[in-house]
Amino acid sequence: MSSPFDEWLGRRRPSSWFPDINGMMKDMEKIMQEALKNMDQQVPRNLVKERRLDDGSVAREMGPIVYGYSVKIGEDGKPIVRKFGNINSFPGPLGGTLSVSEQREPLIDMFKDGDRLKIVAELPGVSREDLKITANETSLGIESVSGERRYHKRIDLSDPVDPSTGKSTYKNGILEISFTLKNAKEQGIPIDFD
Repeated sequence: MSSPFDEWLGRRRPSSWFPDINGMMKDMEKIMQEALKNMDQQVPRNLVKERRLDDGSVAREMGPIVYGYSVKIGEDGKPIVRKFGNINSFPGPLGGTLSVSEQREPLIDMFKDGDRLKIVAELPGVSREDLKITANETSLGIESVSGERRYHKRIDLSDPVDPSTGKSTYKNGILEISFTLKNAKEQGIPIDFD
């Protein structure tokens, strides 16, 4: 049984003016075929589904498998990179296996708004009743505890917060949480010179 991915990999490209690029593409196809050869054995069973097609053959589907990064520039001018999705590791050139989890890491953004720290998380397909949120002064945990889609993320907060001031809203798969920054009310006092 062949999949659309196998068909795509097996297609022949027309001759190219750049034979080196064709060679590199063929090498990349080999690497991808090796990496995906036994992928369905490395994916949690509840993410592998089979369905019978009209012609009697069986199609295997895996997913959802999500992997990505969000990148933004922090207040200090340095990039902040955050991973999201349910792939924990990839095979590398020195070996290793693909690791896929049932739980996804949601896409997260964090920013200061005056004396508050705001965290925005994208959790599509989850109802408010399925969410569990925990926090302390330096970290935040977000988890969907039931339902079809599972999310889990523990993030270190950029600044210490007062967890008792936490407020959250959830609408259309977007979770917004805000905390008062710890000692944010203490803007400092002027100090005179002698």
